[in-house]
Order: sequence, then structure tokens, then C-alpha cells
Amino acid sequence: MTDLSDLPPLWSARHAPAFHLLLPLCAALALWLYAVRHTDVSRLDDYGLLTALHPAFWAGLAVLTTGFWFTVRDRRRAGGWPAAYVLGLLVMERATQAVLYPTPLYAWAWKHDGVVDHLLTDGGLQSAERIGDMAVYDQWPGFFAAQAALVRLLGVDSAAMYMAWWPLASSLLLLFPLLLVYRTFTGDGRLIWTAVWLFFVANWVGQDYFSPQSVAFALHLGVLAVVLRRYGRTGGGGGRRGQAVWTVLLTVLVVAIVISHQLTPAMLVVSLLALVLLRRHRDWVPVATTVVLFLAWCATAALPFLSAALPDMLRAVGDIGGNVERGYGTTPTGTGALTGSWAARLLSGSVLLLALAGVRRQPVLRYRAMPLLVITAAPLPMFAASGYGNEMIFRVLLFMLPGVAFFAAAALLPEVRTLAAEEAAAEAAKAGSRRKAEPPARRGAGARPRTGSGIRVWGPVLVLLAVTAAFVPSYSGKDRINYFPPQEVALVGQLFDEAPEGSLVVAANRNYPLAYASYGSIDHYWFLEDDRSHVDEIVRDPAGTLAADMAGVDRPGRAYFLFTRGQSANSEMNGQLTGTQLNGVLESVAASPRFRLVAENGAGAVYELRRPDGAEGPGDVEEPGAVEGTRTVEGTAGGGER
Repeated sequence: MTDLSDLPPLWSARHAPAFHLLLPLCAALALWLYAVRHTDVSRLDDYGLLTALHPAFWAGLAVLTTGFWFTVRDRRRAGGWPAAYVLGLLVMERATQAVLYPTPLYAWAWKHDGVVDHLLTDGGLQSAERIGDMAVYDQWPGFFAAQAALVRLLGVDSAAMYMAWWPLASSLLLLFPLLLVYRTFTGDGRLIWTAVWLFFVANWVGQDYFSPQSVAFALHLGVLAVVLRRYGRTGGGGGRRGQAVWTVLLTVLVVAIVISHQLTPAMLVVSLLALVLLRRHRDWVPVATTVVLFLAWCATAALPFLSAALPDMLRAVGDIGGNVERGYGTTPTGTGALTGSWAARLLSGSVLLLALAGVRRQPVLRYRAMPLLVITAAPLPMFAASGYGNEMIFRVLLFMLPGVAFFAAAALLPEVRTLAAEEAAAEAAKAGSRRKAEPPARRGAGARPRTGSGIRVWGPVLVLLAVTAAFVPSYSGKDRINYFPPQEVALVGQLFDEAPEGSLVVAANRNYPLAYASYGSIDHYWFLEDDRSHVDEIVRDPAGTLAADMAGVDRPGRAYFLFTRGQSANSEMNGQLTGTQLNGVLESVAASPRFRLVAENGAGAVYELRRPDGAEGPGDVEEPGAVEGTRTVEGTAGGGER
């Protein structure tokens, strides 16, 4: 029933360990281990991890890439060797940050940890009347409920205990459905594993972090694999009973997607609909099942959010320019940020051009792998549907990438084999007419590829080296923004642990850890997300304008101003306020008698707005050293009033 027997074998007893294949892999991992032990991330600049990495990392990456190519290009190698190199690549790509940084990266990952903590604390879903805009996560709770259960199962304090390793885990989760999709169209291990390699090095978008998208995308690929393999073959499901089993599996996968993420079900619908409308699949069961489940969820659990967002969603339809336009504060500035941005563009552009070359160079794929070509192009109309918070361009690229990587890999290889061509050749051989059934270019497909030199051998190596190296600045070039040192985590943690219910936290932007801790009881205001005119007012008179913005918080709540290095890095590198301007805001607040210092350390400071009557509330006594690495002044921000 599982139909896994025709996957490329991971290992074969006939293939004894080849030390000349093992040596580059071991050497690359040894260089990686040496590099991470000698890399200092305490002083990241605008180039992020790019300039911080020890040179041994780059040497290891070059050795790994070269070793992979000379391993995968030989058809006689069992799939285990290319698989081992791909796993090595994932370790170097996705585990490096988890090893180097003592705290999890990325503010949005910390936000999702806050949602999981909310479910664990409140024990159920909440409405917008109680938690405001954050109720959207309660309307798509699948991922967060699963993580809450996992936290309970593991017995850890929070998802923050393991979410640093989530990029590696989610990438491994993608590997199996990706192999299933590729194996639907070819039995050529060279093409399969080269496509897998290109997929992972071109997947710089960063949706592998601790998020619903990371799991929903893997489930999306799983649905496509089931549809392509079970619904795309005549009688492929073992009759009606077998087809019913696959429909049940399909339904389970779609339900998991629908209850976890807003965009992925829409992407799945357009992909499945394109297959049917372009007559690449005649079975309406998958697309009908997906549409019914998607609409049912939208009309029930997700209705509160959708009804409020519908006017903006309708205005975005057809506005392609507006949907891909960046908003204020999202344009990279500075040499380091621009370098990472252009590296990402060149990486994506190069892989897209390779894909076009592969479609042109391998005409057999234009016909035999046409369903995958259709799925690759299907997300493009989504540009006209929504801006998705200025991220639609990145999401479209992500959903196109599996197909793009497949056809890009075909551009780096000589003639490739497809399953349809192999099956036709086998049938023709039985009839004694193999030479008529197989095109001349395909004769001798099972033979060892010719071992030429020059551009045929070294050209693909150089391409793989270039795109693999470009992944690092594209993926890790903004680590100055995304990394929060332990001092910053401690400072913000102290604030939210001690702030009374009903308090207000004001910050420049939301780029700091634990920004959504206790979001059911504490409000936030990020002034750089306000109108530019008001931001200019804050720059002109920081203390006075912020004091006015923060006034009116009812007891026992309090109003806090939080400044951290993560906010400053985000503002500088995304073209909001300069470091000088933000420091001016901090200095004005620090010098104003309307604010008092609550806590500070090397990563930032917390100030509280004094009450007009001068009453600071109970518990405001000096308790220096409340958190390791944090100096507390005049008490603990409302301690004793919780």
C-alpha cells in the first residue's frame, strides 16, 4: 500500500564502503567542527555570520560540495552516498547557528513560543475581545496546540528549550516528501539528489524556523506526493479500496494544513486546481477535498479574522505592484545588509535561470515531468491575490522551489532518465523492439556516464560551489538582527515577569525576545510602526512625546519604555532610524524626570513612566542584581502587585 519500494535506495550491500567517497565527507565535517569551535559571535557586524565564521567553515563547505558532485554524478553509486552528503549539508547549513548561539534566533520564533505558552497557561483558545489581534493564532491553532502537547510530553519549561534546532528538524522533515515527489518522475539518482541539494541551498527564505509554515510546507509537499503518485496513475491505488485509503490519508494531511496556516491551503488549492484544469490529472477528489475543508474552516473557526480582514484582502486583489512593494522600514540599508540582499537575489535568480535552462536542455522533462512544471508555475497568480504582509514574493518563491530545483538540476546533468521512458523501454524490450522505443540520445542510459574533463565536469562543480556559498550570506547575513544574547533575554524576561497585569510596554519595534510574553494581559506599542509623522515627533522630542503616548495606563498596570540592542540593529539595517537617532531617544528618556530607570545591562535598559501623583506603588524598593547580568534600580518594576 505504501508504494515506497521504488524510492532511490539509501544503501546497497553490493556497494562496499568507498573510502575515497567517505574521506571528503569526514574532512568537511571535521573542518566544520573546527570552525564552530573557533567562531566568535559576541560581536556581530552588519554582515552577520558571514564575516564571523572561521575560514575553516568555507573550506569545509567547498570540500563537501565538490565531494557531493563527484559522488552523485556516477550512476553506479548507491543512494546512500549522496544522501550522506545532503545530510552533511543540512548540518552545516541548519545546525551551525544552533551550535554557535546560546539563545534561539529570530523574534518571530520567540513570538510563536509566546503563543504556545499562552495555550499552556490559559488552557484553551481565546477570542479577539480578550487578546486582540493575537486571536488570529487561536483561529489557526494546529501547530501551536501540537507544540504545547510536545512541551508537556518532553517535560521542558517552554518551546524555547528546543526551537533553536527547529530549522534542522523542519529541513529533515522536508526530505522524505521531496524524494517522493522527485521519484514520481525519474529513477535517475543523479537528478534526484542534485535537485535535493539545490533545493536546500536555494531555500534561503527562512521559513524553516519555529513556525506553522515550516510544518505546513512539509505537509503541502506530502499532499502533492500523494496526488502525483496515487491519483496520477491509472489504477495506481490498488482499486477502489486502495484509492479510499489514499483519500483518507490525503484528508488527514489537508486537515492538518488547514487548521495550522492561512496561506498554505490557498497555495495547495491553486496547485491542485492547475493540475486538473490543465488536464494533467483528471481526478477531482484531491482538489475538491481540499477546497471543501479549506472553506469549511474559513466559514467557522477562522471567520472572525477573515470577516475583519476581508476589506483589505479585496483591495489587494489585482494590485500586483502593491503586493510586492516593500513597506517603510523593510528596505535593507548599509553595506552588510545590501550584500546579503543581493546575494539572496542572485542566488534565486541563478537557480531560476538554471531551471529554465534545464527545461530547454532536457526536452524529455517538458513532457514526462509536465505535472511538476505545472505545480511550479501555479503559485505565480498569488502575486495578484494578496501582499501577505509584504512577504508574498518570498512565499511564492518558497512554493515554487521544489520544481525549480528539479529542473535546475537537469541543467547540470547530461541526458536524464524519466520513469515513463524507462517503463516504455522495458515494454518495448519485451516485444523485441527496444531500439525503436527509445530515442537515440537515450541508448546506453544504464551505462556509466562518460568521464570527460573541462566544462562538462568542472562547470557544474563551480555552479554548485557558487550557489552553495551564496546560501550563507542570504540565510545568515542578518544575524545581527536575529540574534539576542543572553543578557537581552534576561532583561526582557525580568520585565515581563514583574510587570503587573494591564501594563503597557513601549519599544521602537518588536525585534526583541519574549516580545509577546503574557500578551493576554500586557499591551504593546511599537512606535516605528506608527505613521512617519509621529515617528518624526518622537525624534524631535522623545521624552515628551513618549510620555504622552504612555499616559493613561490604569492601576495596577504600569507603562514601560524598553530599549534593546535587537531593536537598534533592526532599525539601522532596515532603514528606519539610525543608531544615533535611537540613542538620542534613549538619552532623552534617561535624562527626563518623568521616567525612572528600572533595570539595565549591556544589552539594553527598561524605564518606567512615573505616575503624575508620584505614587510608584508597593514593592518599589531597591533590589540590585535581581537577574544575573542585569542591574536593577529602585525596585523591580511593580513586583508584589501581580
